[in-house]
Order: sequence, then C-alpha cells, then structure tokens
Amino acid sequence: MSAMRVYADTSVFGGCFDDEFSEPSLRFFEKVRSSLFRLVVSDTTLVEIGAAPQRVRGVLLSLPAREVERVGVDKTAMRLRDAYLEAGVVGPASVRDAEHIAVATIADVDLVVSWNFKHIVHYDKIAGYQGVNLINGYRPIRIYSPLEVI
Repeated sequence: MSAMRVYADTSVFGGCFDDEFSEPSLRFFEKVRSSLFRLVVSDTTLVEIGAAPQRVRGVLLSLPAREVERVGVDKTAMRLRDAYLEAGVVGPASVRDAEHIAVATIADVDLVVSWNFKHIVHYDKIAGYQGVNLINGYRPIRIYSPLEVI
C-alpha cells in the first residue's frame, strides 16, 4: 500500500514550535519520516516557509527528500483559487489560503492538513471549497487538523 499524499500548509511547520500544536505537529512529521504519509508542499508553502524563522524552515529541511513532493502553482490552480474568492469562500486577504486549497485540489492529494481554523479547517469554509470544487469538476477536498490525522 502506498503512503497517503498529504498536503501541509505552513501552519503545520510553525505548529512544531507552538505550545498548543507542537505535539501533534511533531507526530505528523514523524509519520512523514516513517513513510506513512508522503508530504506534498507547494511553491506557496515554500515562499511562506522562506519568510519564516530558521527553526521553521529547519522542519522541512529535516525531512527525507524521498518523502516530500513539490507541486507548482499553475494557471489551473490560480483559476480555481480565483473561483473560491469569487464564490466568497474566503476574502481577498486570504488569497494564499485559497491558493493552498486550490493547489492541493489540482494535485489530487488525499488530505490537506492545517492549523488555520479561520480560513481552512472550518466547517463553513470546507463546505465552500468542496462546493466550488464540485461545480468546477473536481472531487471534494478532505481538510483536517494534524491532530485528526495522527
């Protein structure tokens, strides 16, 4: 059985250094290291991590390269991101959050994990992302917190 492809946004990396989220974040990355999950990161994630403190960047650098898959942000993902914004799933200030979900959808990942409970892991937002995906011919995206998948 192959590993589940799991897209993680930047909050999961930073969560390793947050009192509330560190234990489940660290356990999530242990599942990546043990090949239970194949981590999928996007160019969006890499830009955000590049602006983060060194210790946050170090989480990604500590993972085995064979367990990390990088996906780009192409025109198809940007159109889907814009569809989320046009549908009011999130507002313009949350364009990167919408981009994470669009890229993950286009990459056909098994799951998305995030600690962003306002714009990503929120029952109302998840329904919005799923609805826009269905209207645009994509399968509904499965979105969870790391705690739910470890």
